[in-house]
Amino acid sequence: MTQQLAARTGPITLLAAGHACVDVYQGAIAALVPFFVVERGYSYAAAAGLVLAASLLSSVVQPVFGALTDRWPMPWLLPVSTLVGGIGVALCGVTDSYPLALALVALSGIGVAAFHPESARAARAASRGSHTAMSWFSLGGNLGFATAPVVVAVVVALGGLRATPVLLVPAVLGSAFCLAAMRAVAAPRPADGRRRAAEGTDDWASFGRLSGSVVCRSIVFVGLSAFVALYAAERTGGGEAVGSAALFVLYLGGAVGTVLGGTLANRFGRVAVVRWSNALAVFAVAGVVFVPGPAMLGFVALTSACLYVPFSLSITLGQDYLPRRVGTASGVTLGLTVSVGGLASPLIGALADHTSLQAALAPLIAFPALGWLLLSRLREPARP
Repeated sequence: MTQQLAARTGPITLLAAGHACVDVYQGAIAALVPFFVVERGYSYAAAAGLVLAASLLSSVVQPVFGALTDRWPMPWLLPVSTLVGGIGVALCGVTDSYPLALALVALSGIGVAAFHPESARAARAASRGSHTAMSWFSLGGNLGFATAPVVVAVVVALGGLRATPVLLVPAVLGSAFCLAAMRAVAAPRPADGRRRAAEGTDDWASFGRLSGSVVCRSIVFVGLSAFVALYAAERTGGGEAVGSAALFVLYLGGAVGTVLGGTLANRFGRVAVVRWSNALAVFAVAGVVFVPGPAMLGFVALTSACLYVPFSLSITLGQDYLPRRVGTASGVTLGLTVSVGGLASPLIGALADHTSLQAALAPLIAFPALGWLLLSRLREPARP
């Protein structure tokens, strides 16, 4: 069956579909936060701890998986990690124990971490260096993020947090897509040292600046993911429905930005597009924090697009800056730096508990500006 699916469907489409299914579980953690606050009585800081639990282990193990996939083929990680990511989220709502809930979302984070380096390597091989194809692979993850609030809202509204086992369904579907992708893609592996040397020279300085800018983007996006639903409900007076809509807009805007990034890069170059999207994000984040009423949702969409225009471009830039360590580059740009943003969530939550959500979110305005500074001297790498 998987062979027939692979024959009918392009490998990028299969990988994008698997990416969508696994990234449902990154979006699901933030989408569950308001329900844990309301149904379990968690404080902002305690709820943010769930986001941290999903991010912390992911931050540590993602580059490890990347380094391992640079040495040995691990295509089996794709279906297995998708299932692990789903199991953690599916079980976190059925326990009344906060420590156990933390452990389960951490397990989900490990599954998500294991998926990304190998999937990015496979997508690079399947895309043959196309910015547009890589943007479609990244779009799959964005769509998973975007649908997570809707899926979580429907499931929890119908059955409460005890219904979270239903959320295992995307993992089962994702594993099937990944099994088909394994048959459709055979990513090239360096055979020896001479092959590695022929691939180019690693530019760690440029890669470090790029990674720093992705960390800045991650802090803004994960911080907003954790609290924009609560903040929108507070600013508009629209309750949980408006909060879920704000989170959906945040994720959907990212999907639009990802596709737009590949198109813009073909015309203006990756580095220029990444740089100026950070500059525009400063204005957009300020609008989210300070513009009152429903108009803030427009700034949520603009912020999301600005933050995600560089998403797929950062992956291919990182791979081109480290051509001999594609798995490591993928683990960092697609995973580690994204997960690091979760480390800031408890700080935002603690500040919100002592002041207000607006005061806690205001510092996020500075991070896109810092990202722009890191990128200001970056140069386009040579393509392999």
